[in-house]
Amino acid sequence: MKNWVEWHAAYDDPSSGLTRRLAHVRRRVLTALRQAPSGEIRLISMCAGQGLDVFGALAEFDRAADVVGRLVELDPANVAAARAQAVPGIEVVEGDASVTSAYYPADVVLACGVFGNVPDEDVHRTVSLLPMLCREGATVVWTRHHEAPDLTPTIRKWFAEAGFEELGFDTEPGYWYSVGTHRLVGKPLPFEDRKMFEFLGQPFDGRRSPKS
Repeated sequence: MKNWVEWHAAYDDPSSGLTRRLAHVRRRVLTALRQAPSGEIRLISMCAGQGLDVFGALAEFDRAADVVGRLVELDPANVAAARAQAVPGIEVVEGDASVTSAYYPADVVLACGVFGNVPDEDVHRTVSLLPMLCREGATVVWTRHHEAPDLTPTIRKWFAEAGFEELGFDTEPGYWYSVGTHRLVGKPLPFEDRKMFEFLGQPFDGRRSPKS
């Protein structure tokens, strides 16, 4: 079983793919927050880990008090680490991130560290169900490795089929990570209590960025 606290140690290395990926995710989340209209902004994060992406973005957002967020994470140690840095309006829930009932429709949705740790068919199912978790015009930020066989072109196609337009796709030579950003241009789906994915996770030996 993977130790998800040790997995976060790669963030201490500024040259690691995980650290470089985090910078892209924070930038994309911050952009989505800054483009939100005045008033309350809802944010949710699946398999949130220690919340480094969300809290990093909020630290640079001058309307952070307007953000109401829910971060869902199963690992108790990571939950404790996230709660230690949580800010008003952000709740960190220790629970099953794979079910739609863990969330509410949001303006900013994070699915980071998910798609590289679930079966391909579950990636497809999750993308198809994301409009249930989106308010109109919501932005989704997601990650996935592009090691062969590279599923990212297919994931991008699935987002289009689910009613999203692509705002960005970030990666760089020599690293396995990809960060996708999509906006819902179709209508949100009526909410249903559904299972989105079965989280598997593969061992990570620390020599390279994990597949997520």
